[in-house]
Amino acid sequence: MNFSVYWEHADAVSKTLYFVLLAMSIATWTVFVLRLIGTRQLKQIAYAQLSTALSGLKAKCAPLNFEQRKAVAEQALLRQIAAERASADKGVSVLGTIASLAPFVGLFGTVWGIFHALVAVGKSGQAGLAQVATPVGEALIMTGFGLAVAIPAVIAYNICMRFNKTLNNELQDHAHSLLIDTMLQQDSSVKTEASVAQKGLVGGQA
Repeated sequence: MNFSVYWEHADAVSKTLYFVLLAMSIATWTVFVLRLIGTRQLKQIAYAQLSTALSGLKAKCAPLNFEQRKAVAEQALLRQIAAERASADKGVSVLGTIASLAPFVGLFGTVWGIFHALVAVGKSGQAGLAQVATPVGEALIMTGFGLAVAIPAVIAYNICMRFNKTLNNELQDHAHSLLIDTMLQQDSSVKTEASVAQKGLVGGQA
């Protein structure tokens, strides 16, 4: 089917819907490409932010006992993981929205085109197959456009969601490792200080 013929006979509504689908397609590929480019950087930034969140608590946790330090560190890590997940989810909702709406936009364009095609056939007074098939076939192009936009959006959405799930699991594991290392270091330092203080006390008594 010649697209130029369809475009020549399309009305303002059909052309507007075409540009809407084109904008959706551009948005889909833009979000997906930017997400692929920033995948590794996002993971590195998330790891660095977790380490920074724990480093900032060392002074605050010094006067607390072991259980209190553990609780404070866990809360800080959970807040940071939630922030990183929110950062990773940026743009994913756009992909999901486009994947859901694009087929309906295309379908609406097809219904609109078929309606006007049938009205035109009725006014002409000729209801043969040749007079109906051509405008109806042209109207179905919009459904094809909608599917052509929706299918890549669905694939991109699933890929991004899978990455987010993997990133969340990796952040949980990394946070757990950081928590263990931090607690062991602080516990060791507390024991060392207590041992030094006890030796000093014994030396003073002697």
